[in-house]
Amino acid sequence: MKRLLSLLPFCIAVLFAQVRYTFQPGDTILRGGWVFDSIHDGVRRNIGIVVRNGEFLEVDANLAGRDLGAARVVNLADDEYILPGLFDLHAHFAVDLFGAGRVDEYTVNPLLFLANGVTSTFPAGEVDPEGMMEARKRIDNGQQIGPRIMNSGPYFGSARPGWNSVAMTPEAIRADVRKWAALGIKGLKAKGIHPDQLAALIDEGHRHGLTVTGHLDSGFRNSVNPRDAIAMGIDRVEHFMGGDALTADKSAYSSLEHLDTASPEVAAIFKTYLSQNVYFDATLATYGSFSDRQPKELYEYWTNEMDFLTPYARTVVESHLPRRNNEQFGRLLTAKLKEVKAFYDAGGPSLITLGTDHPSWGEFWSGFMSHRELQALVLAGIPPAAALKIGTINGARSFNMGTKLGAIERGRWADLFVVQGNPLDDIRNTRKVKMVMKAGEIYDPSVLLASAKGKMGPVSAEDAAWWKGNLRFAKSQ
Repeated sequence: MKRLLSLLPFCIAVLFAQVRYTFQPGDTILRGGWVFDSIHDGVRRNIGIVVRNGEFLEVDANLAGRDLGAARVVNLADDEYILPGLFDLHAHFAVDLFGAGRVDEYTVNPLLFLANGVTSTFPAGEVDPEGMMEARKRIDNGQQIGPRIMNSGPYFGSARPGWNSVAMTPEAIRADVRKWAALGIKGLKAKGIHPDQLAALIDEGHRHGLTVTGHLDSGFRNSVNPRDAIAMGIDRVEHFMGGDALTADKSAYSSLEHLDTASPEVAAIFKTYLSQNVYFDATLATYGSFSDRQPKELYEYWTNEMDFLTPYARTVVESHLPRRNNEQFGRLLTAKLKEVKAFYDAGGPSLITLGTDHPSWGEFWSGFMSHRELQALVLAGIPPAAALKIGTINGARSFNMGTKLGAIERGRWADLFVVQGNPLDDIRNTRKVKMVMKAGEIYDPSVLLASAKGKMGPVSAEDAAWWKGNLRFAKSQ
């Protein structure tokens, strides 16, 4: 009997594989090209993908002898590859064009994310959580084009404007979590938080089914070392893996510069992540964009990203160029590339996620940075197939959405993008986006990008108050 029960899932899968549906108006069929399998490694011929009501109805569908007349059929070329939609788990919509503080921009950014095949985003701390919530609702209701936004609500910690660490007692943290959970956020982000506050945030977040991530530190000045956050039950960690290699007498930035990935302290923290199944969001590429733009190939334009600025905003941005080279961030990128590869080699391929963490000053936009992050992972020594899994199924699983997102399989939400050229031969082929599908709807990336050009930023000095944060801060007071 036990053997029969163990075979049940396989038998159900075979049964569904043999079902031959009658196609209906509204169905979409993708035929030809290749499909990347993010559950297993590699690509295979695409004989047919059928989408109905925003979900994958059939994958590897046998279309021979079937009447396709009622469906929309998209024929792909032999050099085109279908990939699951990317999930950016540190997807800032924030911009700072004037050096006056960040504002969340949710008109142009959604177009840039979607045009690049980024179909799901977690903002990882919002400057304007009410505005981001309304943007998510407009997208969900079909009033605006953009990716899925898994709202994070405000930062929990000193990164939140107006944060009062004394007033935010553990009970106040719990009450705040309850408020934002009721409003429909999908996850929580801590940054600049104290240990007792983080413990309350994790516990209350989990009570509401929310994952919790954190930009943490070393324990310096009453911060939280990721090692201790893992003991509290945190789900993901951003930037710094923590452990005894990050000593509490100085900031995590200072320790990470000189990290010895072969040390027993690093081996110990790797083991902690693996044993507790905690995800690590490495956010590699953003560090080089703030430093000397090395390696050069990582920061070359394939689309001139400054073209999305209004003419006035472009003048403002260019007046601040060249930006100051943050030399420490350049050293951090070198260290982080070694660290993420060492974690990968230690057994962590399924626990690394993709996050861009790029609040923009106008030269690079978060939507494009996902491709740089994939390339950075490969430059670190991670195989392209594993990098694609990091950007798709790993992110979905880390967000407790592994049965709905991250793979092209029957019953999952129909999110994908099509690129020209095999990304397993050259990961930079993910940049060559030919088509995007989100929830079964097809978008032409060239049309999305054209609609966004010249739209980012104020049109004149008189229009700049919101972009400088003046109106946002006035609203919050």
